[in-house]
Amino acid sequence: MRLTLVRHAEVDEKYQGCYNGQNNIGLSNEGHSQAKKLCKKLDLLKFDAIFCSDTFRAKETIKHYTCKENIEYTEALREKSWGRHEGMSFDEITSSEDIKYENFLQWIDALDGENHELFIQRIEKFFFEFLPSLQKENVLILTHAGVIRVLLSIIHKIPMQDAFSVKISHGELISENI
Repeated sequence: MRLTLVRHAEVDEKYQGCYNGQNNIGLSNEGHSQAKKLCKKLDLLKFDAIFCSDTFRAKETIKHYTCKENIEYTEALREKSWGRHEGMSFDEITSSEDIKYENFLQWIDALDGENHELFIQRIEKFFFEFLPSLQKENVLILTHAGVIRVLLSIIHKIPMQDAFSVKISHGELISENI
């Protein structure tokens, strides 16, 4: 199965560089422009199935797509929840709480919200159980950077920390075969 993975467009300036998780935040002016350009590209491609995170920023990203009646919105493609840390930057978290960064996994575990292992299991279930059961050839997935990075870690067998250092631009198309 061929996947076209897309990160949602740029978020509102107030939330850039933050752990936004499952916050329902909107796009910036630049994000709206990115979304329109992205949808023009997507309109030129054919997909057998289209799935999108059910967060507001993802829905705003795909709203100009001409085949939007074929989109299935799902919470399975949401970003990891950061609980009380959602909407906060690294500096805000470290200055307001007694949490220090020691290493990647320690940091992920120290933050509130969805358990990281359960987040990974959610991604695995969607991409390696649900999607293959559909028997589709070409699938569009519009989601979040964290979801894409977890998937890249699994597919390419690279450490999670390395996958999370991969830059994924807003509105970027990434093709993968699973």
